[in-house]
Amino acid sequence: MSDPSRYKPQEIESHWQAIWRERRLDRTPEVAESGDAFYALSMFPYPSGTLHMGHVRNYVITDVVARHQRMRGRRVLHPMGWDAFGLPAENAAIERGVDPAEWTRRNIAQMRTQLERLGLSIDWSREVTTCQPEYYRWTQWLFLRFWEAGLAYRKEATVNWDPVDETVLANEQVDGEGRSWRSGALVEKRKLRQWFLRITAYADPLLADLDQLTLWPERVRTMQANWIGRSTGAELDFPVVDGEGRETGATIRVFTTRPDTLFGVTYLVLAPEHPLVPSLTSADQAVAVLAFQDLVAGESERERTDEERPKRGVPIGARVRNPASGELIPLWIADYVLADYGSGAVMGVPGHDHRDFLFARQHDLPIRQVIVPEGADPAAFAGAAWTEPGVMIHSGPFDGLPSGEAKATIVAAAVEGGWGAPRVQYRLRDWLISRQRYWGCPIPMVRCPDCGDVPVPVEQLPVVLPTDLTLDGRGGSPLSQREAWWTVACPNCGGPARRETDTMDTFMCSSWYYLRYADPHNSELPFGKDAVDRWLPVDLYVGGIEHAILHLLYSRFFTKVLRDQGLLSFGEPFTRLLTQGMVQGLTYRNPTTGKYVAPADVNDVNDPRDPISGEVLQVSFDKMSKSKHNGVDPSAVIDRYGADTARLFILFKAPPEKDLEWEDADVEGQFRFLQRLWRLVDGAREQGIRPPAAGFTPPEDLSPAERDLRRAAHTAIQDISGDLEGELQLNTAVSELMKLSNAMTALLPQARPEVAGEAVAILVLLLAPFAPHLAEELWHRLTGAADSVHERSWPQLDASALSRDTIPLVIQVKGKVRGNLEVPADADAATLERLALESDVAARWLEGQPPRRVIVVPGKLVNLVP
Repeated sequence: MSDPSRYKPQEIESHWQAIWRERRLDRTPEVAESGDAFYALSMFPYPSGTLHMGHVRNYVITDVVARHQRMRGRRVLHPMGWDAFGLPAENAAIERGVDPAEWTRRNIAQMRTQLERLGLSIDWSREVTTCQPEYYRWTQWLFLRFWEAGLAYRKEATVNWDPVDETVLANEQVDGEGRSWRSGALVEKRKLRQWFLRITAYADPLLADLDQLTLWPERVRTMQANWIGRSTGAELDFPVVDGEGRETGATIRVFTTRPDTLFGVTYLVLAPEHPLVPSLTSADQAVAVLAFQDLVAGESERERTDEERPKRGVPIGARVRNPASGELIPLWIADYVLADYGSGAVMGVPGHDHRDFLFARQHDLPIRQVIVPEGADPAAFAGAAWTEPGVMIHSGPFDGLPSGEAKATIVAAAVEGGWGAPRVQYRLRDWLISRQRYWGCPIPMVRCPDCGDVPVPVEQLPVVLPTDLTLDGRGGSPLSQREAWWTVACPNCGGPARRETDTMDTFMCSSWYYLRYADPHNSELPFGKDAVDRWLPVDLYVGGIEHAILHLLYSRFFTKVLRDQGLLSFGEPFTRLLTQGMVQGLTYRNPTTGKYVAPADVNDVNDPRDPISGEVLQVSFDKMSKSKHNGVDPSAVIDRYGADTARLFILFKAPPEKDLEWEDADVEGQFRFLQRLWRLVDGAREQGIRPPAAGFTPPEDLSPAERDLRRAAHTAIQDISGDLEGELQLNTAVSELMKLSNAMTALLPQARPEVAGEAVAILVLLLAPFAPHLAEELWHRLTGAADSVHERSWPQLDASALSRDTIPLVIQVKGKVRGNLEVPADADAATLERLALESDVAARWLEGQPPRRVIVVPGKLVNLVP
């Protein structure tokens, strides 16, 4: 390399990356015991072909931890792979006329090159790609295990249909506005025969075991708990009656968490899609009911349940009997009742539910109070819904009971009378995995006219996707158009049958990939039990908060099912979860047109204006995206400053879990810091300073400057180790490196070579996880050793170096800092007061007058109050 006195990151980084690859420095060691293993994992990316700064932040955070754990002597597994099935590849194939497999392969190659430039210590020998048959063979194998356990089934259901991507979406893939998480299209409701996984069978352990995840963000645990949505209540049966009030034999089953309000029910509401609506609707209401159903069919779930929106409904011309009071009450349908939640029927209790109260007022339905505060006048609560506990009234034999007690008493009466039972209900729905697309894992099932659904024999796996299809994005599943592919013999009876033409939701592939990394070359099983038990659970999992419900919940479900089948020994996949914040870019937006303007088109950042209209632009930091023209290309940053600068900036700018605002000036600042480090360490090398030999013992006659130097170095060890092993405050760890560098700049010239050498070695070793290329170069320039700095041990703390004979004492006058004073570290409060009063600071600010009050905080400050 030319001009060795200058820091040239591009030359250094490519040089060491080549050596690391040649030496296979990042290959995972064999692990005999789980105790010395550490599994560091970033959520694997979709191979879009382009790395963005969100990727960089994710992978650098994980890499720092992985490198630190190696230096601590742990055997580290740090793999990477590709979540490679999915709609973008298929859509690209349709738009560009390319094979989705080839498109995906090219993107993977491009992104892998970009990742390697970051200096990530990834073991690429364990790489997995979910679209390769050798991987999805095992996804199919696992599906069959779910089938055998009764956890996979097919049924006709009302599903979420994406009209743009022409596929079914799981509930979790529809956003709060009723739009597809991928295409953004307004989702429609259709009835199709689909495949599901019975995740509801694990609702209780998925909820209860959240308490074990103490190293997960509270926000994620709360999101999962709310999504699972456990409700305790009762199911009550309301008999349907005819026009004469006689029971017809049909019943409406309702789930409620408020059985204490049963005597306050004045109407019953069904979802417009409820299967009994057509048969119960009277002739004179048929037109109104059908019109209302058509109206609601085009609305999203969020629109229908919006608390701020007026509730709409129509009576269907039928009545039911209140099983407790015997009162006949009308049946309605309303937009706020959903067919797939509970039984699709709810009690209307306007006296004790705000939504029901507004609905009853709007439609002139009776409002009855059955619970009031003890001793209160019921008439005082006629103008609003009373939703708090109280005492039962107008409730027959239950009058006078506290409402909480009445819940259990009424449910007991329902059980005895045969018209109800206690029930626990969940908001969670079974996971719909069918997709009507090509680029996904085929579902290994065959439909036989005689035998029904029959699994493909394990020895015939994988069911491989055909490759000679013409994709146009229309007409449902492309596989259904390949008769030669789906025409098969039934594995059970040998008769003519049809292969399943739906493919699996891509979350099926990502729900178990972390297990495959532990045993990636196993050709007999998806993974060996011994291998996964040695490496898992994952010690640190890093990814975005957007996966809180989808991927993370599904992965927990998979892990529990596979544990129950004896395939592994643990029940939670990820011990610690870090959800990194977004990387935000400087964003310019025209407030009139709503259009975004690229920063390069803004002439004056102090007076940003639209280059066409001259209007003043709105300025903000928003999530980086192509549409907002605010993205920063990681390759451009690396080309200009080097990967180590990009790494340090992404770590230093904000705590890992917080959003990060990208500013070029801050990137420049990190580059200058690395240049200072280069000059500091290389300057020490030129002065003959070298790391001391193993077992270094500092001289007993240390000078004050040498004691300060050792204190700075070992304080950095203590603080950076705490940042990396505790709350992962990587931004403060980089700050500690800067503080050590500043201290060494002042103190190295005053220290003997052996003491200076210890500090220099500590600095480079502490730097290694954060700026691995620069640390490697500096280490080799210092030592000439053949081994890597990344194979060295993390520096050991010498607690004795932290002790001080004196400490700085802050002197305040009337609460304002006016100076500092070096005082004995063991000085008591009286001594500190005396020293403060005798100081030049006191003489200058008190002007010879004794203070009225002296406040002493031992070891920190003295405040003089005149």
